[in-house]
Amino acid sequence: MTQRSGLREQKKQATREALRAAALRLALERGPGNVRVDDIAEAAGVSPRTYNNYFSSREQAIVAAVTSERETRVAAAVAARPATVRLADAVIDAIVDQYTTQGESGRDALLLIATSPALRDAFVHAATTIEHPLTAAIAERLGDVDPHTAHVLAACVAAAVRVSLERWLQPTSPAATGLVVPSGALPDLLRASLAPLAPALDAAEKRSDCRRR
Repeated sequence: MTQRSGLREQKKQATREALRAAALRLALERGPGNVRVDDIAEAAGVSPRTYNNYFSSREQAIVAAVTSERETRVAAAVAARPATVRLADAVIDAIVDQYTTQGESGRDALLLIATSPALRDAFVHAATTIEHPLTAAIAERLGDVDPHTAHVLAACVAAAVRVSLERWLQPTSPAATGLVVPSGALPDLLRASLAPLAPALDAAEKRSDCRRR
């Protein structure tokens, strides 16, 4: 990467972070329904057109502030586990840790998300962003294996996470539109949803080990 392209990427990342921070701050101050895209863009010091280059809605920007870089952290956590650790354990532990470790600001943001159906939908959908980084991390662990295997496994993990979040944030009644009280312990829901994938992860790891011998 050249110095110029490196600076360009840094500027893009700084803009994305400014938009995320502005979106969450305004939503906490005013309520998500009282925040416009123009308000977020102005608070971040960019134009609405620039905003649309990064996010497709206000909900996406607000949720991005909560899920910021989570997909990268999940992949990094899997890659960092020693080779002696079972792949299924590495993946499940990374998911549970990154989805359930929240600071005070994170808890406030999750409470905000729980009050809005649109934010809940965006939050659940954001689980799909872990797929590609996790594909790379699984492929690295498996080594010389069918290139589609890691992608399929990562996609299944992302789907399991989405199912867990949907259950966790499910309204108590079909007509409920206000505050949703999260149902059950999220770590338990994540582990229960991911458990059926353990045999597939084990099988892929076993095939990889056989090829290396």
